[in-house]
Amino acid sequence: MSESENAVHGCLDGLIAVVTGAAQGLGLGIAEQLAINGATVIIADLQTEKAEIEANQLQKNGLSVNGAYLDVTDSKGVTAFFDGVVGDYNRLDILVNNAGIGQNVTPVVELSDAEWDRVLDVTLTGTFYCCRAASKIMERQESGSIVNLASINGQSPAALVVAYNVAKAGVISLTETLALELAAYGVRVNAISPGPVYTEFNKMVMAQRCESLNISEAQMIERIRNSIPLGRWGEPTDIAQGVTFLCSPQAGWITGEILRVSGGLKGVSATPPKRES
Repeated sequence: MSESENAVHGCLDGLIAVVTGAAQGLGLGIAEQLAINGATVIIADLQTEKAEIEANQLQKNGLSVNGAYLDVTDSKGVTAFFDGVVGDYNRLDILVNNAGIGQNVTPVVELSDAEWDRVLDVTLTGTFYCCRAASKIMERQESGSIVNLASINGQSPAALVVAYNVAKAGVISLTETLALELAAYGVRVNAISPGPVYTEFNKMVMAQRCESLNISEAQMIERIRNSIPLGRWGEPTDIAQGVTFLCSPQAGWITGEILRVSGGLKGVSATPPKRES
């Protein structure tokens, strides 16, 4: 490994990072990548047992990772969690807001109040709670980096998932607002907009879209792959490396940016046909 590669590999040495919703999928990939680059990482998730199992596995690989319980929709619980992080580690250097849920594929005119609230509560309000709690800590330190997981849906909305689109658009606005408010404290706030990555999250939504379009999963996978300019689906490491860059000193003059990591895909704008009466 060259001197420059070594510098990048340890670019987060000694930093304390929290990744929400990181017991699986993109969040787990992000947690692992941050730890590979030297950070001590807390996997914060509702699925406490799974978070601890994954953390133990990463520890066996020599990485500094711990699992912890966090419900991002519990305002007081979020505040207590971040106070606990500071109590245990004396600081908080990185927050990655990955926790979020997908919407059941439904047209706006049939979308229930409960489904709207469910998606917004976790994906947008939960991100707000975590940003607010972490920002107070980072303001006092006058240092830190927040990376929020947005989506290409937040920039180019797809049909039949309006709650998810709005939640991710809100995450983008929250990111840009907070970047301005925290700039004087030397705290950077950015977002990543991932394209299609074949995680459990995407499998659920894709199954519903396959049903609505009356095509097979294999056909849907190929249709999406063909729409991506770089010609392949994303991997968790693709997103994780983008997040790691934004958290690193190499991105020290970057704040308020929304980095699209999508193989060149800008969005899905297909218009659904009329519904049967």
